Amino acid sequence: MTTSAPLNRKDLFLRACRGEILPRLPVWIMRQAGRYLPEYRAIRANHAFLEVCKTPDLAVEVSLQPFRLLGVDAVIVFSDILIPAEAMGLKLELGDAGPNLPEPVRSKRDIEKLRLFDPEVETAFLPEAIRRIAREVGPTVPVLGFAAAPWTLACYMVEGRTKEGFATVKSFLLSEPATFRALLHRIAQATIPYLIAQIAAGATAVQLFDTWCGELALPDYEQFALPAVQEIISALATSHPQTPVIYYTKASHHLLPAIARSGANVLSVDWRVDMRALREKLGPKIAIQGNVDPAVLFAPPQEIRRATQEAMAALGGAGHILNLGHGILQHTPVENAKLFLETGQQLIPQEVAATSVGVGLAPPAAAHAAPSTHATHGTRS
Repeated sequence: MTTSAPLNRKDLFLRACRGEILPRLPVWIMRQAGRYLPEYRAIRANHAFLEVCKTPDLAVEVSLQPFRLLGVDAVIVFSDILIPAEAMGLKLELGDAGPNLPEPVRSKRDIEKLRLFDPEVETAFLPEAIRRIAREVGPTVPVLGFAAAPWTLACYMVEGRTKEGFATVKSFLLSEPATFRALLHRIAQATIPYLIAQIAAGATAVQLFDTWCGELALPDYEQFALPAVQEIISALATSHPQTPVIYYTKASHHLLPAIARSGANVLSVDWRVDMRALREKLGPKIAIQGNVDPAVLFAPPQEIRRATQEAMAALGGAGHILNLGHGILQHTPVENAKLFLETGQQLIPQEVAATSVGVGLAPPAAAHAAPSTHATHGTRS
């Protein structure tokens, strides 16, 4: 009699993306390579943010730190969502004070000047970093690429920086809707090859960050932001149908029925969303990522365990990637991040997982096998 081999991290991640019931959840943390880690701060003491992004040796080292130190189940390449804006021709300043685009896009002429770019030329450092990370961690660990969704990138490109209310970009949208759609289409057309290059370099999955979509009312989201996201995801589904796309949205409860039409394999949601209710609405075909409040990681250990276990139980181990509902906060104690991961990587109790069968999912053949918690790697995030 043969026994099933343990699931490795990549198997676990991909099967979660497909909506399968698993013995434990894959766990990673948005913004997991960042200022809460002393090792990251040591590198940043000598190197500017953009220098780290654009230097593969540094980007790889920073990407791998959370893997070595915390044991996360996926490595996301260290970069920034504004890198494509610079590659399209905008001047970009990125520092601790936040992003600044001193020559924002405010007209049709500005849009026409935005160039489509070759990601292996203008942003060659990013696929190169992914190739090196994939070699370091080996074939059993998922490597994640990412980009901004068109609406969120447009917010920065039009406003020039983060601004409460995004009055300038909303005014552009409302006063010149056809021109604004042209901007979103231009961004989508630049983002498609940018993500394809990341997949070709070794990314197991890619994530679109739509951090600011919650600023939109549902009609505006459906008429502007959603079509541009669908354009990207449709192109990726055609070129790389086996590569999952994760779509992260923040403060988007009022948009979720429309967001579910994006075509994404996984919806990543913030802590305001009831994941159990979302699964009941969406059914089992779309996986869910999330959604512990990042602020919980400042709480006492028992509260971190409680919140993490509550999130784990919400979907019963079915089609669920455990994560925070947004990026980890800067001053989070490292030991609390470890506790979140260690709690999340525990086996799902059979009685909890059994409740997921009711949503139409059948346990995979190897669901009884405990996944390996050891990656074949030399390094990592």
